Amino acid sequence: MDEPSMPNSSAGTTQTTPPPGPPTPPIPLAELLAREELGLRRIAGPADADLLWVHTSEMADPYPYLLGGELLLSAGVLLTDPDHYVGRLVEAGAAALGFGVRPVHETVPAALIEACDRQGLPLLEVPPETPFTTIARAVWRLMAEARHRELRRVTRAQQALATAAARPDPVPAVLHQLATQLGGRAVLLTARGQEVHAAGRRPDPEAAGALTRLARVVARERPGSPSSATDTHGGTHLSAYALGGGEGLVLALATRQRESGDHTVAGIAVVLLSLLAAPHQGADAAGRSAALVRMLLGASPAEVAPLLGSTGPWTVVHARRTDGAPADALTAGALGASLGTALVDAERGAGEAVRVLLGPGPEPDRIAARPAGTTARPGERAPEPARPTPRPGWTLGASAPTPVTALAAADALAARALAHARATRAPLTVDAPTGGLAALVPPEQAAAHARALLAPLTAPLADTLRSWLSLHGSWDRTAVALGVHRNTVRQRIGRCAELLGADLDDMHVRAELWFALRQT
Repeated sequence: MDEPSMPNSSAGTTQTTPPPGPPTPPIPLAELLAREELGLRRIAGPADADLLWVHTSEMADPYPYLLGGELLLSAGVLLTDPDHYVGRLVEAGAAALGFGVRPVHETVPAALIEACDRQGLPLLEVPPETPFTTIARAVWRLMAEARHRELRRVTRAQQALATAAARPDPVPAVLHQLATQLGGRAVLLTARGQEVHAAGRRPDPEAAGALTRLARVVARERPGSPSSATDTHGGTHLSAYALGGGEGLVLALATRQRESGDHTVAGIAVVLLSLLAAPHQGADAAGRSAALVRMLLGASPAEVAPLLGSTGPWTVVHARRTDGAPADALTAGALGASLGTALVDAERGAGEAVRVLLGPGPEPDRIAARPAGTTARPGERAPEPARPTPRPGWTLGASAPTPVTALAAADALAARALAHARATRAPLTVDAPTGGLAALVPPEQAAAHARALLAPLTAPLADTLRSWLSLHGSWDRTAVALGVHRNTVRQRIGRCAELLGADLDDMHVRAELWFALRQT
């Protein structure tokens, strides 16, 4: 989704599609000036500016070291030509200049004030009692607060879109919720620009025409089409996103303003709409997509089973990119497609694994469609479980095939399998069902024995012990699997030994504990 925008309107202004995930919103200069304890005073230039960074420099020409959007702080140690100095800052895209008075300059030089007024650069007077580090700390604090607010907004939007996708009319509901969240117009268009569904206030005719032309840029009618594009027509921000499925459907947006997290919100809608609105999907596939959302909202297995259309077997897969980079919605959707499913949960939050739900294959699906309560016909095969395979660029952990009533437990097993795969650097780890000698013990007796044996351990200690045993007592690999320091692992295992009153170096003790942990 991060490809350069391609304008199609002479009145439009080309913009680059922002990166996935809500970036830190810019800080209005007015918010910094409102911090009275800093004593900052604007003495030249415009009142409106957005701050992206803070940088301190006493170089005569800091241009090579600026990225744009900075509040540059300086005491003017090497200031000799204010007009040239300000020109270079404006050329570099600096947002504002903070000038500290004393000990170098008793007051802000008049020539600097005139240059900032003339070239449109906000100039702040920094009193001598305010250190530059205090200003930087204040800006970072404001950025952290803004980032938190934006993440909360994106999270609320994600939940609202997921709820809309579970409605009986999911496509119009998602578009309506998207238009509400972004405060604009959301339209689902065909490759030819025909409107399928729409929600929100309609833009003026010229902006609507520009939006349709932008949608044709990303419509996948020819090789090499970008997956997303943005444009600006007058005061209206335009965006277009190609939906998955290769049918040329496009989500087009027209808003009066563009917030930093809007791209992420739109990306969530793209995934949902790709699952729900693609023409090649029938009612069964759309129902399965809605079932995934309902599971995310905590629906009971009894409510989910009719929508999934089969009692199983189902396999839960947890996945992370091998390079450690977060997976955006479209990347996760591509993983699901490669595994043969549209049931992908990629919006659980920063740092969370992608979840994929694999159902029975096409032949078992047909068998599963048999009316409830009927028995299998003679010679009819049972549904074959899905068998995930390694995928380039991904680390996968999969549960054993399970009925729909045990999906919650399978989700936990898949998470454990992924942790094991990451610790051992394996591309795929599958949590195998209980077998061998352990399968000879009645499940009820095994569970009762496990509860009694492991009763002294808290859940974190039990998880640590399980991971440590599965990794043959490796401190480093267990630390990687759990995402903690190796010394934390040592402390927890020592605590386990103390609470259990057992020697964890004894192989018989380890085998007994492993048997018990496999029952939980």
